[in-house]
Amino acid sequence: MIKTFRPLLAVALLAAALTGCATGPKYAEVAGAIPTLKADQGRIYFIRSSSGFGAAIQPEVRLNDEVVGKSQPGGFFYVDRPAGQYVAATSTETEKTLSFSLDAKEVKYVRSSPAFGFLVGRINLRLEEKDAAEKELPELSYTGAPLKAGTK
Repeated sequence: MIKTFRPLLAVALLAAALTGCATGPKYAEVAGAIPTLKADQGRIYFIRSSSGFGAAIQPEVRLNDEVVGKSQPGGFFYVDRPAGQYVAATSTETEKTLSFSLDAKEVKYVRSSPAFGFLVGRINLRLEEKDAAEKELPELSYTGAPLKAGTK
């Protein structure tokens, strides 16, 4: 059994190494193109640190059953939505969800973090404190939809 397990472990580690971190412009490069919030909307940033642990696990992120992005190591993206109740979710071998409310003009930060699973790892979601998230954002690469310059 152990001899069979070693090649599988080697393949998993190689896949993780090849997948790597998110690519794209850093936060400072796109910050000027991120539009100002509309009066009736809030903003949700989805962030994931650049840890190599679980790098191969990059599930889609859904918000109220709509795919809004992907959980990628070292990446961030954001969505603007009307005030209301939201459920963010990721799925691998199991679905992990996070429920929260969003007020108009409010900014929330949702952190996705890899964790061990039974067969496959999973991505857990939690709300992150504003100070911690804003401190980390400059290190992260933008993985969202293309931004238009001068849209502020």
